[in-house]
Amino acid sequence: MALSSAKKTTATALGVTLAGAALAACGAQQGTRTAPVSAPSPAPSSATIPHQTRTGTPPATSSRPGSRPASPPASSSPATPSDDAPGGTRVSREIQHGLEDGGKSVALTFDDGPDPRWTPQILALLARHHAKATFCEIGPNAQAHPAVVRQITAAGHRLCDHSVHHDEHQSAKSADYNTHEILDARQEIAAAAGPGAEVPYYRAPGGDFKPWIREIAAGHGMRPLGWTSDSDDWKRPGKAAIMRHINANLRPGAIVLMHDGGGDRTQTVQALSQLLDQLDAQHYTYSFPGR
Repeated sequence: MALSSAKKTTATALGVTLAGAALAACGAQQGTRTAPVSAPSPAPSSATIPHQTRTGTPPATSSRPGSRPASPPASSSPATPSDDAPGGTRVSREIQHGLEDGGKSVALTFDDGPDPRWTPQILALLARHHAKATFCEIGPNAQAHPAVVRQITAAGHRLCDHSVHHDEHQSAKSADYNTHEILDARQEIAAAAGPGAEVPYYRAPGGDFKPWIREIAAGHGMRPLGWTSDSDDWKRPGKAAIMRHINANLRPGAIVLMHDGGGDRTQTVQALSQLLDQLDAQHYTYSFPGR
């Protein structure tokens, strides 16, 4: 019995060591901090946001049917709803894949901005086609470019929280870290937009929508926002490839994922111009995701 107990203790220690090494390697790969919230490290620039783990449309839930939901690290607990949620209310924590409007409508969404070069070009195209869109912003980018954020809201578009550091492995870290990533970004985006601005959605970097991450967002008035048509434009595969990726899942009710930040978006602007011409020709209308 003593020998068996010793083997179990050794195996457990080895597992903890390996897990710690894996998390350390993950943090190094992402270039994001793993320190407590009280000592944040600089956010990555909009030109260096990684997307190593993006795999397409996030699932409606983060657990397989019939299985127990994953839990946050045992050392911490999820944030609870607070009075800073709009109207003191909470929204659904389920990932939104639907639109506010029915019929032949589509929702356009843009991640990783705002960017002072690319976002205004995208706004100009949207205005030309009387199209509306949702912009999922990195908090420090919004803080650095408040005039661009105000351009977005002045044109009638909506804002979405896309975290502080664009860490695609948030769920491997503490609830305190996730709370910082989600709520601090929302504060930065709202402050950049000005008094009365709303940030009604949260989109997890890389689709890392574990249940407790969605709970933090929903508990503070932000609906987790998914997508159904991924352009893969962040890879810069060329305008034709971006259009193929979009059209593969383009249908009434689609939520299209594109990017206005995170690097050179020349191909995105070119593809968006063609996409808007196509949608107009096919008599689509433009909607927002449901809240």
